[in-house]
Amino acid sequence: MSSAKHSSEPEWQTIARMVDHTNLRPEATHDQIVKLCAEAKEFGFGAVMVNPCYVALCESELRGTAVMVGTVIGFPLGATLTSVKRFEAAECLDLGAREIDMVMNIGALKSGDHAFVLAEIQTLAELAHEREAILKVILETGLLTEEEKVAACQVSEKAGADFVKTSTGFLGGTATVADVALMRRTVKIGVKASGGIRSASDAKALIAAGANRLGTSSGVKIITELRS
Repeated sequence: MSSAKHSSEPEWQTIARMVDHTNLRPEATHDQIVKLCAEAKEFGFGAVMVNPCYVALCESELRGTAVMVGTVIGFPLGATLTSVKRFEAAECLDLGAREIDMVMNIGALKSGDHAFVLAEIQTLAELAHEREAILKVILETGLLTEEEKVAACQVSEKAGADFVKTSTGFLGGTATVADVALMRRTVKIGVKASGGIRSASDAKALIAAGANRLGTSSGVKIITELRS
């Protein structure tokens, strides 16, 4: 997994590979996404995370590098139809995405319809794995009770997801040490912390709590702090 430390490697390089360098802003421009890709190459980030409309651009910019192209599905509400999520994911995989971060149907989870949530995640997990891609499930922990967080993690793991992820960062939720620790205790799959990660101390605290990945738009700032 991307958090494995290479022998005698500086800490900043280990953490950089755990970063999904992110720009999901609706006003993000072509030039800003090109810059995101250039930064990902320069700092050795594990992946970029962009909206679906920029997957092809990122694939072109990052071809031949170790940086993965990631995108979001059903973002940011998770309330689109399963068929739409699957179509969106398939289109993005065709364009070169290798990491899919889907938003769980939060309302279905909170309604107790775990069978629906499981089936939806399973559909996207199977699609991703057919294409040798990975699936992360965004839980939006800020909208869930403790019991719902545990249930969401368990359903995601059972459905074949590769990671569970704290939040979109768009609905007021931020990654907390407590949530990451709870997720880590609940699943054996990966845990991605996302939302409000702005400093090296934030990153290190979340990794210590059990995060294998960090979704942040502050990756350059974090790694610059660690390097100095």
